[in-house]
Order: sequence, then structure tokens, then C-alpha cells
Amino acid sequence: MEFLKENGKGLLLCLGLALPAFFLGKVFPVIGGPVFAILGGIVLALFLKERSAFDAGIKFTSKKILQYAVVLLGFGMNLEVVMETGKQSLPIIVCTITTSLVIAYVLHRIMHIPGKISTLVGVGSSICGGSAIAATAPVIDADEEEVAQAISVIFLFNILAALIFPVLGGVLGFSTASGETFGIFAGTAVNDTSSVTAAASTWDSMYQLGNQTLDKAVTVKLTRTLAIIPITLVLAFLRARKAEGENGDKVSLKQVFPFFILFFIGASVITTLAASAGAPMEVFQPLKTLSKFFIVMAMGAIGLNTDVVKLIKTGGRPLLMGLACWIGITGVTLGMQHMMGIW
Repeated sequence: MEFLKENGKGLLLCLGLALPAFFLGKVFPVIGGPVFAILGGIVLALFLKERSAFDAGIKFTSKKILQYAVVLLGFGMNLEVVMETGKQSLPIIVCTITTSLVIAYVLHRIMHIPGKISTLVGVGSSICGGSAIAATAPVIDADEEEVAQAISVIFLFNILAALIFPVLGGVLGFSTASGETFGIFAGTAVNDTSSVTAAASTWDSMYQLGNQTLDKAVTVKLTRTLAIIPITLVLAFLRARKAEGENGDKVSLKQVFPFFILFFIGASVITTLAASAGAPMEVFQPLKTLSKFFIVMAMGAIGLNTDVVKLIKTGGRPLLMGLACWIGITGVTLGMQHMMGIW
């Protein structure tokens, strides 16, 4: 009861934002529910004058609910299927992730973009958009404005990819007899699941391929999602080292270790064992849907804590970083597919 008394109003506010945003995301998948939630939160914050009663619940949603969303994401991961697909796509995935992170780091140094925003844009561009940002933000202790900025950057290039890539694939001469080539391209070069789905489905529709491209793209995308594990662990280690250097005090890795990632791994193992025992993946669909809803809910909370004026003033350089990462990932994906004989 004490928990509800302290957090109830804020949780209800975030829930009220998330419900319409989630369904709008279903209607307009290229935009996605998280973007609708952030925008709704930013607008509502302009009119929310007395917010002290909501603050605890909003903070709980933006921190804890976000971590719960990442844990539930694991229930969509059949590790056997992911590993089988990874044999073909893993070299491309490793190269694209490395490219994006290197570009983000170099531009962070050259353009003096804040480190946390640079990390979120680099990770979001290279791994899995909003899900990667959701997993990384608590580890590096990013604030709401930094998360909102990174999501905004990712959102723009999600839309561009979904619209441009099917046309680009045709211009480049991708095979139209099967969905493999474009599926790998979409799964490695597009960052967010909604846009991967949109681009792959468009290719299937253009060349009457059923669900060939979509199935391939989504499986490759799930392989990329596993990169959340090493990335968050490395970031936790670097954060501990940085804290030691700044404060001079010994900082235990346990203090900054992202324990929710262990639950994410556990959920993935449960899913894999259940699938091996013959359980249909549809059993886990409600948990996957709840994961997506929790991300939308958390993004609404982040929008409520975002200073829109500051967001606009500081948005130019992260946008350029996002563009550079997007171009770099696309170029590396195409080059690697050509070298490997996939295209």
C-alpha cells in the first residue's frame, strides 16, 4: 500500500500516456509507440504545473519499468534459432556494431557531443534502436533528456530506412527470387524492430515473397539484440573505472553491474529450453507484447521529464552523429554482403 501511495499517481499518468501511444504505434509502425509516448509526455509536461505528487511514480517508470521491459525482451529470444542465423550474419553484425560505435566515439571527441548521448546514439544505431537505448540508459545513468534525444535521432533514421531501403535494394540489384539478401540487409542495417519489419514486409509485398524476407530479417535482428549483453557489461566496467578515476575511491563493479541483464539472459534460456521441449513460441507472445508496452510506458515517463527547449537547442550535433552512424552501417552491411557472396 505504501508503494501505491507514493508511486500510484505517477504510474497511472504514465499508463494513461502509454495506452494511446501503444495503439498508435500499431497503426503507424514506422513511427512506433515509443516515439508517440515521448511526444505525448513532452506535450503533457508543458501543462502539468503541480507535479510533485506524480514525480515518484514517473521516476519509477523511467528507471525500473524500463529495466523490466528489457528482461521481458528475453522471452522473444530462442537462442538456438539466433545462433543458427548468426553463423551467416554474425560477421556483418560485428562489423556494423563496431563501425557505429567507432563513428560515435570519434564524433564525440571531434564535435564535443556529450558522452552519454554519444553512447546511446551509437548503441541504438548499431544494435536495436529503442530496446538497446532502454538497456544502456540505466547502466550509464543517462538522464531523461539524453534518452529522449537519442530516441529522436534513431526515430528519424528508422523512417528513412523503412522508406528508402526497399527502393535501394531494387536499384542495387538484390535478388527478387528470395528474401534472403534483402532480409539480411534489413536485419543488419535497420536499427529498430518496427522499421525492420516495415522494410522487410514492403520487399515481400513488392515481389510476392510471402513472409520470406520478414522471417529472415527479424531473425537476424534478434541476433543483433544479443549484443545488448556484452555492450552493457563493458559499459558497466568502464563506468566503474571512470568513477574510480574521478573520485579516487574504489568502486566495485557490483555497484554498477546491470543485474537486470542476467534476468534477460535467464528469460532467453527459458524460452530456448521451452522451444526445445516442443512449446510453441506463441506461448511467449503476451510477455513480448508486455515488454513492448513497458518500453512505451517508460518512454512516456521520459517525455514527462524532458525539457523540450533544451532538447531542441542541443539536437543538431547528435542528429549529425546519427546520420554518420546510419551511413556507416549501411555501407559496411552492403560491402560485407558483397564480399561474402550474399549479394
